[in-house]
Amino acid sequence: MVLQREKPIAVWGWADAGETVTVAFAGQSKSATAGADGKWSLKLDALAASAESRTLVVTGKDGHKVEVVDVLVGEVWLGSGQSNMAMTVAGCYLFNLEKTAATYPLIRHYRESSGPSEKPQAEGRGSWQLCTPDNVGGFSAVLYFFGREIHREVGVPVGLINTSVGGTPIESWVAADVQSSDPETKANYDTRLDAFLKFDPVTAPALHQKQLAIWKAASEKAKVNGTPFVVPAPKDPLAMHKLKGGPAGLYNGKVVNLAPYTLRGMLWYQGEGNAGKPELYHKQLTQLVTSWRVLWQEEVPFAWVQLPNYTAPGESWPRVRESMLKTLALPKTGMAITIDLGDAKDIHPKNKQDVGKRLSYWALGTVYGKKVAATSGPLPAGATNLGNAITVSFKHTEGGLKSINGGPLTGFQIAAADQRWKPAEAKIVGETVVVTSSEVAQPVAVRYAWKDLPDCSLANGAGLPASPFRTDDWPVPVVKK
Repeated sequence: MVLQREKPIAVWGWADAGETVTVAFAGQSKSATAGADGKWSLKLDALAASAESRTLVVTGKDGHKVEVVDVLVGEVWLGSGQSNMAMTVAGCYLFNLEKTAATYPLIRHYRESSGPSEKPQAEGRGSWQLCTPDNVGGFSAVLYFFGREIHREVGVPVGLINTSVGGTPIESWVAADVQSSDPETKANYDTRLDAFLKFDPVTAPALHQKQLAIWKAASEKAKVNGTPFVVPAPKDPLAMHKLKGGPAGLYNGKVVNLAPYTLRGMLWYQGEGNAGKPELYHKQLTQLVTSWRVLWQEEVPFAWVQLPNYTAPGESWPRVRESMLKTLALPKTGMAITIDLGDAKDIHPKNKQDVGKRLSYWALGTVYGKKVAATSGPLPAGATNLGNAITVSFKHTEGGLKSINGGPLTGFQIAAADQRWKPAEAKIVGETVVVTSSEVAQPVAVRYAWKDLPDCSLANGAGLPASPFRTDDWPVPVVKK
């Protein structure tokens, strides 16, 4: 495994009540006494990074020992979310090339394999693996490509802890008391809990077959008509019930047991599962970040992947992206903008190399103090109405704003107080974009890339795309699937 460098290292476990336990590693020896519940914990003094393979030895009464071999010291990151975080290297572009090149003995990946739980679980299940051509196919792709960049640029061992489950909503990953005690999320939490408790495993398979038949009929009809059909097949409710549990189920079963393992930071890739209620996602993501920091008792750096371009009904995906943009108000947070890395017809885009790389730009620049071309794509920083134009200012314009393809800026819309959106002309002026339309004499609001599958054109000098945004807060119609 890999232990976090330059910070006190948490070590914990269980023994008989009152038993003295000693932990020895790298010339240190620390002791703790198990409490009445058998739990003991201690912290080793901070250590410098080391690629030396050493053994951590835990000794209890009667000389009983537990030994953990081949322990390195370096940088440790935790990654979580749904299927795009769980997606493995084997499912990505150029896997054969990636596999051949994946001899990195100083990169290790831990997969947390526990299931959901109705109550917080102190112990989990999982195992560490070395990064080898034979093993890398099963690693989280986003975590691996991120960790590879950190290893290359920082030059120390890297540990990657992967706790993710496909098809899961954010409610599964946030503590129950956090969700139920907040007026904004309590009703949603209660509804989710009620549905979980009333779930009938006997009738679920028949209902699933009925839904599947309807989906197949719609798919065939679209094929005959020659129209696009990107609605995913309905998931097996019984399988999903077992995978995600109720609200807080995965937090209880796959997060609590990982704390307080000493980390450098956390990464998150999720949001697709909450597109049905995008109005709650800003609050929910805020709850997740803050509650996980409370669990670890540290304000660790935390970054997420903004949802990419994808064909989805209505404005739900733009609103989830907006929620992710707003959550950057939390301290020590970052976001990889991936609006150009998606796939119109595949909710699991295969280019995870660039996703990991963009997360690494943020980490290298802000967490490690390395010089990078930019830590983010352009983010809106304010808008000014001047007559028939609106000027939008940006931050993260390193190298200057530019058009991605060198042509005119596209993807901008503008509206007057009547809330009727019109295509707009947009021109770069320094670190701002001036937006106008001959059809809107007195504009009051601007939107950019505000679609599920938007036309994107704005980037900074580092080539990182700008985040989708809007300057209005007008109600958005919800389109049901």
